[in-house]
Formats: sequence, C-alpha cells, structure tokens
Amino acid sequence: MEWTILGAGALGCVMTGLLRQQGESVAVMLSERHRGHFHPHIEVLDITGQRQLFYSRPLFAEHAYKVECLLVLTKAYQVVDALKRLTTLPNSTPVILLHNGMGVAEQVLSLFPNNPVLAGISSHGAMKEGNWQVRHTGKGETWLGPLNEAGKAYQSLVPALAAALGHCEWSDDIAQQQLRKLAINAVINPLTACNDINNGQLLEPRFADVLAQLSEEVHDVISRLQGDKAETLSEFRRRLHKVIELTACNYSSMQQDIAQGRPSENGYISGYILQHAHPHPVPVCQQLYQEMKKREGFRT
Repeated sequence: MEWTILGAGALGCVMTGLLRQQGESVAVMLSERHRGHFHPHIEVLDITGQRQLFYSRPLFAEHAYKVECLLVLTKAYQVVDALKRLTTLPNSTPVILLHNGMGVAEQVLSLFPNNPVLAGISSHGAMKEGNWQVRHTGKGETWLGPLNEAGKAYQSLVPALAAALGHCEWSDDIAQQQLRKLAINAVINPLTACNDINNGQLLEPRFADVLAQLSEEVHDVISRLQGDKAETLSEFRRRLHKVIELTACNYSSMQQDIAQGRPSENGYISGYILQHAHPHPVPVCQQLYQEMKKREGFRT
C-alpha cells in the first residue's frame, strides 16, 4: 500500500522520511503553488544529527483517485479546503486526520460520509529548516482511532506506523486521546507563542503563576468534556510538567507560526477551550486567545 501525505510541512516531511526509512511507499499531495516546479528529495535531519534524503512521489488534486491511504497533516484551518479539492478520492480510501486542535472532524465526516475516517495524535516534534529541509526535533507517542463505523476496520494500519514512528497504538475512543493532547497544547502553545520562548522556559519562576492559573482553567474545561475518564488537576499538572521537561528545547508549533508570520491554530486550540468553557470563566485563556488573534492580525 502507498501512503499519501497531504500537508508537506515540517511534520509531514518528517513522517514521509520515517515511513520511507522503513521501506514504505510514500506520495506527497502537493498544492497548486508547487505545480510546474521540480520536486526534490526531502532532506531530513534526524534525532541523531544525521542528514538523509528521501524520495516521495509527487501528486496533485486531480490524482486523488490514485490515493490508497491519506494522512492529513495540514494545519487545522487548512484541512477542509484541502480535502474539498480531492473530488475523485475513492470511497474506500481511509482519511486519517493528524492535526493539532479539535473542531474539524465533523466537517470532514460530512465531506466524506462513505469513507473510513480516522483521527490520530502524535507528539513528534519537527521544524522546517528550508525548502524541503526539515529537522526531527523529538520523538513521542502516536495514537490512531476511528471517527466513524467504517474507520473501525483499519486497526491494521497501526503496525506500519509503529515501525516507522517508534510508537503507535489503537484507541477505540480516540476523542479522549485528542482531549488529553489538546489540554497540553492549550497551555504550552499560547504561552510560548505570546512570549516567544521555547517550551522549557515555561518552568522559569516568572511563569509559575500564569502556568498554575492557565492549567487550572484548561483542566476544568477538559475534565468536564472527559467526564468520568478525566484526570485530577494534580495528575494533569504532573503530565504537563513532564511534557515541558521532555520537550524543553523544542519550540511549539504555534510559536513557530507566529515567529514566521504564518496563521496559527489558535482557533482550534485556545478557541476550542473557549467554546466549551461556558458558563465557567477562563480569563487567562481568553486573554491569550485575544493576544494571538492580535498578533496574527498584525502579520496579515
């Protein structure tokens, strides 16, 4: 089977390299701006500091009928528009959403009512260094699970992803895994983006108060969404601190977006928390959300 990566950003290119390293066939679905351009090999600087070149077959929207398995690694705000172009995608092709944040799945299920649709989360880190040059900055967990009935038949995708990524497990309740990741992102991403710092700097004493208040606000919202599967506030804070320590040298995707003048996934991370906060106030989350909107506005 050939994997097709939709979204040739940092993580998409890293995943292409990791799959190719295991001998998997990989195509990359390119946007119109790449049409007519030479498609080079993807250069990946791996965790050990070694550079490797990987070939991937270039495809465009009109080639959607050839896609056997689609991994969607665009930004959350790009997912729906990117998928709308794939009008000839076969009904049998599984669509796997691997973006940050939440709030897109419902639209995708409406777009592809007959396709197997799955969601995944991954905590691998990646940074873009240049055109078709990326750095793999950190390994992490990956989870995959179904978003509709047809998606439940694709647990067989897990072994290949586990071999390539170092970890991948199946979850029948992938929404719980998404909420757990969203909770971490809703603290780390806006704080690092607004302060233009790496993740590890959040453990400096100057951020202790805001980190405590924001983590409480986010936990309150996420725990109500999770119900009886929610972790306690102290458990969440321990997990948050562990992630910050493990990714101390990394820069969050939101920080990278703002630093490089790109739109961020603010609306699908902090915005998702705000949408589900009522009637409880979340003043720090609200302030960070507004600040991110302001910064994005200055750059457009």
